[in-house]
Amino acid sequence: MKIGIVLYPTFGGSGIVATELGKALSKKGHEIHFITYSEPVRLGELRKNIFYHEVRTSDYPLFKFTPYEQVLTSKLVDVVKFEKLDLLHVHYAIPHASAAYMAQQILKDQGIKIPFITTLHGTDITLVGKDPSFEPVINFSINHSNMVTAVSESLKKETHELFDIKKEIKVIPNFICLNEYKLDNNEFYKRRFAPNNEKIICHVSNFRKVKRIEDVLTTFEEISKKTEVKLILVGDGPERPRLEKISRKSDFKENIFFLGSLKSTKEVLNISDLFILPSSKESFGLSALEAMACSVPVIASNSGGIPEVVIHEESGLLNEVGDTNQMTINALKILSNQ
Repeated sequence: MKIGIVLYPTFGGSGIVATELGKALSKKGHEIHFITYSEPVRLGELRKNIFYHEVRTSDYPLFKFTPYEQVLTSKLVDVVKFEKLDLLHVHYAIPHASAAYMAQQILKDQGIKIPFITTLHGTDITLVGKDPSFEPVINFSINHSNMVTAVSESLKKETHELFDIKKEIKVIPNFICLNEYKLDNNEFYKRRFAPNNEKIICHVSNFRKVKRIEDVLTTFEEISKKTEVKLILVGDGPERPRLEKISRKSDFKENIFFLGSLKSTKEVLNISDLFILPSSKESFGLSALEAMACSVPVIASNSGGIPEVVIHEESGLLNEVGDTNQMTINALKILSNQ
């Protein structure tokens, strides 16, 4: 098949899963066309069966904001028509599903049929979807998708609570390829951060408020009073400057490392002893899954789709959102258990 994949090409979980899905499908012989405004961060070098189509936007004096949805729609029409695609798979309801629907109708007028699958990842429902101005568009684009999937039962439930969805939503959990996460001979890399064999705690996210990274810093401070640990924070986003200021005032500031956004997190995860995900809301929690793929236990909030990923007292320990005292207890429990 010839499949077009529409995604946000960033470090978020949706972009990672969509890219890895496309790469896996290409290995099975399908022809994959990524359609977005910049090359997906996990795509790497282009290879046989994989193509990238850039959605170029321009600034026009008439528009205060660039009409990305219309530009994307035109690009979808062009790629479907001239690459003879069989299927579109769009990640996020808006603007991707709504653009796919418009492209479908334009192509229908030209005698071309193109079905599209919409995958809901969370932000389009839990954050953007709560804005009343988007509600009719999200409702329409989901209900007019040929098929709809969600990454967790929690997200499916919330979608039905927030919108009037008539379309069946199939839950297909996010996934990763385990073989790509195991690394050997990483002792040298670990000693860069923990020269005296200290335990390493890790957090990976896009540094938004919903991730509650300040809880990671608070928990780390309390753990540091009891045992020798280092903290590695991977990612970037709006909260990073504030968090860096907080960390610089810490008594343990020399043991806190901000690494920024990394195309691959497995090098850091493979040297970590504990992963902390204290988010107030996660539709899935892909970073926790990646940590577990590297045999790293997880401490996380008991919210959203996280309990579907992290099984309490099996692959990690869960606590209520914001309970840094319990997070500290849980962390010390895991770190002291060889």
